[in-house]
Amino acid sequence: MATAYQFTDARLAKLDGFHVEIDETHERADIILDRPPYNIVSMGQRDQLRLTLETLDEDARVRVIVIRAIGQHFSSGGNIGGFMEASPEQVSKLAWNIASPARCSKPVIVANRGYCFGVGFELSLACDFRIASETAFYALPEQKLGQIPGSGGSARLQKMIGITRTKDIVMRSKRIPAKQALEWGIVTECVPDSELEKATDALVDELRTFAPLAQRTAKKLLNDTEDSTLTIAIELEGHCYSRLRQSDDFREGVEAFNAKRPPNFKGS
Repeated sequence: MATAYQFTDARLAKLDGFHVEIDETHERADIILDRPPYNIVSMGQRDQLRLTLETLDEDARVRVIVIRAIGQHFSSGGNIGGFMEASPEQVSKLAWNIASPARCSKPVIVANRGYCFGVGFELSLACDFRIASETAFYALPEQKLGQIPGSGGSARLQKMIGITRTKDIVMRSKRIPAKQALEWGIVTECVPDSELEKATDALVDELRTFAPLAQRTAKKLLNDTEDSTLTIAIELEGHCYSRLRQSDDFREGVEAFNAKRPPNFKGS
C-alpha cells in the first residue's frame, strides 16, 4: 500500500507541483506530477525533483522509482514566464536538474500519457524506461518561442534516434505520436491508455526480480560507455563483470540456477 513519503530535508517540506508516495511492499517510490490539467513544471520544481531523486536513491527501502502524473497529460512543459524571471545561475542548472533520473543509480521508469512536451519530454528522456500510453504525444516546441531545448532534450534525442529525425523534431517543433515514438526507439513500450498503470506495475515487479547490485552496475556501465569506443566499452564491461563475480548475489544466482529454485538476492 502506497503512503506519502516523509522527507527530512527542509527544502522538500513543501513540494511544488508534485508529491511522492512510497510502497515498501513493492520496494517502489512514485514521483507524481500534480499540477493539472497540464502539469506545468516551475523553475523551483526542477531543483526539488533533483533533490527528491537523490533522496530516493539513498533510501534502502526503494528498489525502483516511477515518475508519473495526475490527469490526462504528463506535462505540457515548463512555466514560460519563469524563464524570463530566472537568474543566469538558475538557468545554468536546468540540464543538471533534469538529468537526475540518469544519474540515479536505481532504475527509473516514466509513465507518459497525453502531452509530453518541453521539459516533460526532456525529463522522460533522462529516465531508463519510457512506458507510453497510445494517447501520448512528444515534442520539443522551443523553436516556436525563438529558443532551443535547454535541459538536454536535443542532445539525448540525437543519441537515441540520430541527427535526421532529431532535426525533424527540434527544428520543426514537430509532435510525435506514441506509436511513432516506439517505432523510432524513443519509448520502451506503447500500450492502450487503460493499461498504462498495469504495464508500469508489471515492469516494476520485473525489475525487482533482478539483483540490485547487478542492476545498478548495468545502468552505470551503459551510461558511462554511451560515448566511448567499442574497445573501451568492452574493457569497462570486463571490469564490472569481474567485480560482480565477487558479489553474494552472483553466488546466490548460480546456486539458485543449479538448484532450480528462484534466487533470493540481497543486494550485496
